[in-house]
Amino acid sequence: MSKIQVNKLHTLTGHNQSIFALAEGVSPNYFYSGDGQGMVVEWDLEKPKNGKLLAKLSNSVYALFVDKESQLLFIGENFEGLHVVDLKQKKEDWSLKITSSAIFDIKCRADQLFVATGDGVLVVLDIHEKSPLKHIKVANDSLRVIALSPNRDIMAIGCSDNTIKVFELPSFEPIANLKGHTNSVFALDFSPDGRHLISGGRDAHLRVWNTGDFSLAKDIAAHMYAINFLDFREDGKYFVTCSMDKSIKLWDAQTFKLLKVIDKARHAGHGTSINKIIWSSYQGQIVAVSDDRTLSIWDIEFSSI
Repeated sequence: MSKIQVNKLHTLTGHNQSIFALAEGVSPNYFYSGDGQGMVVEWDLEKPKNGKLLAKLSNSVYALFVDKESQLLFIGENFEGLHVVDLKQKKEDWSLKITSSAIFDIKCRADQLFVATGDGVLVVLDIHEKSPLKHIKVANDSLRVIALSPNRDIMAIGCSDNTIKVFELPSFEPIANLKGHTNSVFALDFSPDGRHLISGGRDAHLRVWNTGDFSLAKDIAAHMYAINFLDFREDGKYFVTCSMDKSIKLWDAQTFKLLKVIDKARHAGHGTSINKIIWSSYQGQIVAVSDDRTLSIWDIEFSSI
């Protein structure tokens, strides 16, 4: 068995509105946060107090994605589309109005970018050509989160119609329509070994799906309120969830048992909804962002007992 020690390393300030977006950088010590005021800030885990304003947009930023190969940061600006920042030059490279709706998630594979929008459309772009390839109507409600399998050409999309749509790539042929959640699906990720798809959402439940046949393996009452996001540790042994109930929870990725709760009472955590979380590959640190306008950085230490 392991003993888990949680140490809060930093509370970072500088945002003036709720922080909704978070992404790891090209180098794992860097990460980026975006807020309801359109501010996008670059942070360095080696010097975490020195955040630098990278972009200031006119509308809320819900989605950030870093393509490590091209060293581009993709910013989803609500109602105005996509902004692309060259991280080497630290300046905007190009922008494209691909939707007049909200942008909730952005993912990339090879030279294609996938953008989940509030009007239920998945926009597929060619990064090199800087132009849309497809507009695919996936659902009548918002597309909230995209997950890409690490070892198969499969995409899963969590939707506000309570379902998860699974597609084969590059054809975008539907494979499965997963039903089980009773409200919007906000959190979604494949396990690093590709064996499971984990989902969470407004119903506060985690659901574990077998990717062989997309059958439901587990249904876990995981939080008090909506699960906003989840992320795996790099080695795939553990994952974390964050919630509107102001807590971060640490889970065993093999047994799906709850191992640790990080909250305000026990660990001086956030006092309002925690909106995004990443388990950084930089020294295994966890970064979370909240409606309280702050970022928190945590060290999680596992020791044998």
